[in-house]
Amino acid sequence: MAAIGSGRGTMDSQNQVQSDETVDRLKLLYPNVNEEETPLPRSWSAKDKFSYIGLSQNNLRVHYKGHGKTHKDAASVRATHPIPAACGLYYFEVRIVSKGRDGYMGIGLSAHGVNMNRLPGWDKHSYGYHGDDGHSFCSSGTGQPYGPTFTTGDVIGCGVNLVDNTCFYTKNGHHLGIAFRGLPPNLYPTVGLQTPGEVVDANFGQQPFVFDIEDMLRELRARTRLTIDEFPLPDAQGQWQTVLHRMVSTYLVHHGYCSTATAFSRATGQPIQEDIQSIRNRQKVSKLVLSGHIGEAVELTRRLYPGLLEREKELLFLLQCRQFVEMVNGTEQGEAGSAENGASNGVATSVISHTSRAPARHTNGVPEGGSRSSSGKDSDVEMSPEPDPATPPAPATPPAPANGTHDAAPVKGMPGVTASVHQLMPDFHKDAEGCGNRASVERMLAFGRELYAASQKLSQDNYHKAMLEDAFSLLAYSNPWDSPVGWQLQPVRREAVCEALNSAILESMGMQWTSPVEACVSHSRALLRRMSRAGLGACAFADLPALLRR
Repeated sequence: MAAIGSGRGTMDSQNQVQSDETVDRLKLLYPNVNEEETPLPRSWSAKDKFSYIGLSQNNLRVHYKGHGKTHKDAASVRATHPIPAACGLYYFEVRIVSKGRDGYMGIGLSAHGVNMNRLPGWDKHSYGYHGDDGHSFCSSGTGQPYGPTFTTGDVIGCGVNLVDNTCFYTKNGHHLGIAFRGLPPNLYPTVGLQTPGEVVDANFGQQPFVFDIEDMLRELRARTRLTIDEFPLPDAQGQWQTVLHRMVSTYLVHHGYCSTATAFSRATGQPIQEDIQSIRNRQKVSKLVLSGHIGEAVELTRRLYPGLLEREKELLFLLQCRQFVEMVNGTEQGEAGSAENGASNGVATSVISHTSRAPARHTNGVPEGGSRSSSGKDSDVEMSPEPDPATPPAPATPPAPANGTHDAAPVKGMPGVTASVHQLMPDFHKDAEGCGNRASVERMLAFGRELYAASQKLSQDNYHKAMLEDAFSLLAYSNPWDSPVGWQLQPVRREAVCEALNSAILESMGMQWTSPVEACVSHSRALLRRMSRAGLGACAFADLPALLRR
């Protein structure tokens, strides 16, 4: 957050179209806001305003165009969206470009439906700080002394604490104290003008703020963390400690950490519910997947758990897509490849002209990031935390033509592989003959055709189609590791496949497909989302990943 709160200079003019950097700034400011559900205010609304209000510069500049003779000529404008509760602490600033004739300007908040032919603060569910007298107005035409007046060149900030439901203001970077308490939810940033010549610019976070909000954010995070840490829990006869021990034990067993689970059981007295040999069997399968040897993992799964993959056809398709990727990567050499060759040269590495640019992937026959045990003894599989189930799979990227090639029609039997790639096959075969890998190339292409044929038997949804196209698109590049679809070759991509297979094995044995720890984390995430929808701003500072790292 340091990059957000460090901008203490004057606010730049808002006459530029929002860039990717702007979007990133708002995401850093409000990381817990889901804009698909609750969009952030990014500009003033061209519809939700009085007729005397004019907008320009991407609806960030407001100017008065009325007569300005009496208070009946006041005019306001609201932002495009209300403030999401998941912001936790929301803040925007307004720079006074010109105070106009009298400087009758109000900056604040209002609910949807409040009359826009008024300055903010004069009506119910409307709140404002006015420049001509420095008074604060809380749902009333009578103001209360609050802060200094403001005029041309001043920057006035308005902050909403959605944990305490309070509002504060700043002037030129100085905190003026709390102005309003007991705010209702779903308020809109609002600005009002009343006399000719009044012009103001808004900054909803597109540019660094004059006021540094970093200290306030730290304080709110620390307060929320302390509330969680000090929440009273009954612990009659060590009940909670026993529950936590059981959760840790089941997590270790679930992921196949056999030796660690055994040691933890001895230390805590927690019984292991699954047979040790069963855990070791799942561990062997997981090790093969995580080291990229998918074909071996499939065969071992079929021997240990007959009928599982035949019932779970979509799981088998997922494994086979990963197997094709590992063939390109050079880890998966087909039925006889890796076992016979030891330190294998990848299929793509052997036959593509730009192999010298491909990153080193193997050490003593083990792919980078893999965990095969050279001693043959069982060891705990190292796995990163389970990916967030709410995170969508990486998007499909259409293949670009390889160097020196051009767009062409798909190859028959392998959609997603262009004819231009097919034209390179003589070079594939020529290079393969020199390195003894022609059979591997042929196996890879034959396996790709079989994979496509298998996909036709599944429900043709976008997920399966994208998965297949991404895998096949690797062949459209002379150096797939540096291609737009090269992310598939990263070892970390094996983890989701490993987790899916492990969960299916457990479910087939009548056990829970997810561990209690992971179920608890998923429930906590869902609870935070419900808190956000219920308008409870504390959800923005309940940092679940930070709590889990303790």
